Amino acid sequence: MKPGESRAPRNRTLTLTDGEMVRLRKQLLQLSAPVTLETCLNKTILGDSLRILPLLPKRTVDLLVVDPPYNITKLFGGSTFKKKSTAEYAKWLHSWLSLVVPLLKPSASVYVCSEWKSSGTLQYALEEYFHVQNRITWEREKGRGSLNNWKNCSEDIWFCTVSEDYWFDVEAVKQKRRVIAPYKDTNGKPKDWNVEAEGNFRVTSPSNLWTDISIPFWSMPENTEHPTQKPEKLLAKLLLAGSRPGDIVLDPFLGSGTTAVVAKKLGRNYIGIEIEEEYCLLAARRLELAEDNATIQGYADGTFWDRNTLAFQNRNQSAPQKTSSNQSTLFGGHL
Repeated sequence: MKPGESRAPRNRTLTLTDGEMVRLRKQLLQLSAPVTLETCLNKTILGDSLRILPLLPKRTVDLLVVDPPYNITKLFGGSTFKKKSTAEYAKWLHSWLSLVVPLLKPSASVYVCSEWKSSGTLQYALEEYFHVQNRITWEREKGRGSLNNWKNCSEDIWFCTVSEDYWFDVEAVKQKRRVIAPYKDTNGKPKDWNVEAEGNFRVTSPSNLWTDISIPFWSMPENTEHPTQKPEKLLAKLLLAGSRPGDIVLDPFLGSGTTAVVAKKLGRNYIGIEIEEEYCLLAARRLELAEDNATIQGYADGTFWDRNTLAFQNRNQSAPQKTSSNQSTLFGGHL
């Protein structure tokens, strides 16, 4: 929010007071030498990933989730990522990919976000280190229109693995969709769908095309002023599919902390690195709030619901706010 501007009554964007920043700053970890897993686990690390990654313990990470700066000029807090040539951007990708590989277990999975212009460059870079399993495309729901081109409202997520021996929990990420054509069998019973109080629904296997994501906006409590914040629902899909409770998730470009927050809500451990102190502090505050509210918009009762589904909204309003016991089974007892 710009100086002098007033917030709309329903604006729930998270902001920090000066006092909160002073308090939260004490929770951040800064590293100058190699550390043990106990030291960095469930911590937000303030610093440059290129310097921090070599200091982390090797072969400990079960899931790598990366939302790196895209190859566009973008202001992030006090710094600007400047657009590069394709060759320069590829070199930059390799600069941190080469550092995360030694941290991953042989069974680890990897998800890396991208936009369409640099998606191909990212794929070629990933193929040098991992087995590329799939490309997810998700609808951003909104985006600026164009008079002479197609509106850009999608992004990619590349799914990779270190080896062919990896964990993928398809049951945890099935989606609940409203049935448009309620076919019945010869006995008049629903065919692959169920009748519920809120309507007719079918639980379906996940595809690599996601149209059920709402990006954070001003009336959502998860929203911050980070310019490229990813939705908690999106991260929940990645974490539930690619990790077990108690597993370790690494995000070397943590931003406002969505990966760490979702990991905490879902009973995973996390290691997050972010170079901008402002975003580290937002992440720390969001992690505090997650202790009292473990809900994820769009995900309830173990089910991912279609975007703007009234049935989900009704259930989410009555969902428990406290973190459940099965969500807090973490490494070393830390939360």
